[in-house]
Amino acid sequence: MKNTRLSARAGAILDRLEKIYPEADCELDYGSAFELLIATILSAQCTDKRVNAVTPPLFARYPDAAALASAKLPEVEAIIRSTGFFRAKAKSITACAQALVANHGGGVPKDFDAAVKLRGVGRKTASVVLGHAYGIAEGIAVDTHVLRLTSRLGLTKNADPINVERDLMKIVPKERWVKTTDLIIFHGRRTCDARKPRCGECGIFDLCAWPSKQAFAHGESKAKLRPKAAVKPKPAIRKAKEQS
Repeated sequence: MKNTRLSARAGAILDRLEKIYPEADCELDYGSAFELLIATILSAQCTDKRVNAVTPPLFARYPDAAALASAKLPEVEAIIRSTGFFRAKAKSITACAQALVANHGGGVPKDFDAAVKLRGVGRKTASVVLGHAYGIAEGIAVDTHVLRLTSRLGLTKNADPINVERDLMKIVPKERWVKTTDLIIFHGRRTCDARKPRCGECGIFDLCAWPSKQAFAHGESKAKLRPKAAVKPKPAIRKAKEQS
């Protein structure tokens, strides 16, 4: 019964978000499954905008898995430096490319289990790549926006990506898994900000279960909802009477 109610709420939320953001899609620029895979790995702890700035020169120099597999790390690092953690990311994307060449003929596997075995690829990246490059829904990609919004919306009580994904997969039809991530990310970036959510402008305000939404809708901060406790005066210390 509980899942039935949550499924209905999730469906209503997604229906509304689809009307608000009909253009919702992955915001990483890519021209192939390989490019999307590498871009998604680079997007860890980095904005899509920054990734989109470095991938054109990266793919111009290394257009496929074979080229990137034989790349020299310092040269890759120099191109992707601005994405942060560039040394670790350079190792990840070159090792990933080497695995693609060695085990998958240079192509990106369509099998989810094979994809998550690649260097730098977890459930989120595999779901993004398979969902957008191949139209295969094997999971729901959970990033920081999805974690934040699903909690605020009351769709999950969990805080870790694995359990949040499991909760969502129980209440969202499989045919909506890929678009669910896109819609929630769009709303998170444009309205439901982590620090300053624009609740007064939110198109799903009435469907949101977040206790603080009313305060933010009226321009208050969460801190203002919690007035400081009154400080009780310390009891006066009585001096012992001197005995005469």
